[in-house]
Amino acid sequence: MKKLSLVCSFLFMAFCSAKVVAQEAASQRAQNIFIELGGQGLTLTANYDSRFTNKRDGLGGRIGVGHISSDGSSVTTVPVSLNYLLGKERRYFEIGLGATYATATVDGSFLDFGGDDDGDDSGSTLIGTMSFAYRLQPMDSGFSFRAGITPIFGKDFFIPYYGGISLGYTF
Repeated sequence: MKKLSLVCSFLFMAFCSAKVVAQEAASQRAQNIFIELGGQGLTLTANYDSRFTNKRDGLGGRIGVGHISSDGSSVTTVPVSLNYLLGKERRYFEIGLGATYATATVDGSFLDFGGDDDGDDSGSTLIGTMSFAYRLQPMDSGFSFRAGITPIFGKDFFIPYYGGISLGYTF
């Protein structure tokens, strides 16, 4: 009888601790590292995204950096934004608002970097960004995917149908 009581106690404690571990894993905040083409980073960027609370959804933020150059022209971007995830389990709708700092040396750019009037557009600017995206992120850790519309705007332009796609890892 003493052995049966000991075994039952052990099984009960093991079950309770497994349940606590499972609840802790489900309540950990989602953190993502990802590469994005287009989107709020404008070019090809490496990014970090995290929730602000110990939940998989809700309010969070992201920061990234990107650089691209070709034929003497180059663009460096630093996207920073707040976002909110709506959904459950592993499928989410992302709504975000942010800004991207861009510095460039670009000939004939449609973005105004404050350059001179001969078409050489060198300098820096701050570009407003929005995000309306589908996000697939695992419950624990693993491959993540994002795709959506990311309108961009500045003092003299608005591009409503700019988009982006990203692949990454959630932990």
